[in-house]
Amino acid sequence: MSHKRLKQHLRDVSFTTTAPFSEDGSDVLYEEAARNTEAVLDAGGRSFIPCGNTGEYYSLTDEERLRLVETTVDVVGDDGAVIAGIGGSTKEAIEQTQTYEEVGVDGVMVHDPDHTYVHSQGIVEYYERLADATEIGIVMYKRGPALSLPAVSELSTNDNVVGLKFAVNDVAAFSKMVREVPGDIVFSTGIAERFAPAFALEGAEGFTTGIGSFAPDVSLALQEALEAEDWERALEIRDLTRPYEDLREEPGANNEFEAANNVPAIKHGLELAGLYGGPVREPLVELSEEDKRRAETYYEQLAEAEFAAPTQT
Repeated sequence: MSHKRLKQHLRDVSFTTTAPFSEDGSDVLYEEAARNTEAVLDAGGRSFIPCGNTGEYYSLTDEERLRLVETTVDVVGDDGAVIAGIGGSTKEAIEQTQTYEEVGVDGVMVHDPDHTYVHSQGIVEYYERLADATEIGIVMYKRGPALSLPAVSELSTNDNVVGLKFAVNDVAAFSKMVREVPGDIVFSTGIAERFAPAFALEGAEGFTTGIGSFAPDVSLALQEALEAEDWERALEIRDLTRPYEDLREEPGANNEFEAANNVPAIKHGLELAGLYGGPVREPLVELSEEDKRRAETYYEQLAEAEFAAPTQT
């Protein structure tokens, strides 16, 4: 896929897929991964991110990552774009990228380096090494301070760097970055549906979604409203998703770390939609019984929404 076409996909909803584990968590169920992806594809989703944070990247082995990426590519085929999550050391990330390129991905999204000590110039060099080692598009992924404005500005002029997923809930910093970054990259927000309208007003052309895995019509309808600049409808849909998104941001029972509910809430939503969610792997835990009941209430609100389906053209 050309960088131009990949950028068009980044201007849409990108669906971050989960890793479906067996009941004891020991195996990845690739047939269930295929079925979950097919459900989103049938609903109209066209951009997929396997092995992201929602896909529990750091809980997977290299073999599991590769097979999940292959599974996604096989399902999506020529009907969409697959942007696979990569990470680790420079050598490991390059090898992953080249292997994924061989199986047919259209781009890769780079997780923050898993290192206690980070230097801003080292981050730039890390991305540059990856970009120089492949012909497919590289999507930067800002989860914290590592990808600074100067770093993004420098990397944006690399021909193989096509986009930035901005997953920090800081609209002011995002707005400044959109205004000042010189390269021709696509900005999307990784803060999902709750803040997609706010980020869209500041220059985000697409957003990533987790709840779209089990409620794709809602996410697609929101993107349609944003593209049409129908802000009243966009805010209505945003408000519909807010309870479930708020639940995902919570730490869960007996825990002080934020957003630990994120992935198990998505997997429970898949179960409620008649798909396969399955358990999470440590260091995550399952939703509490109370949070499961809340998720069920919020899911029903999403499922019953009359305006969920996007307009067919």
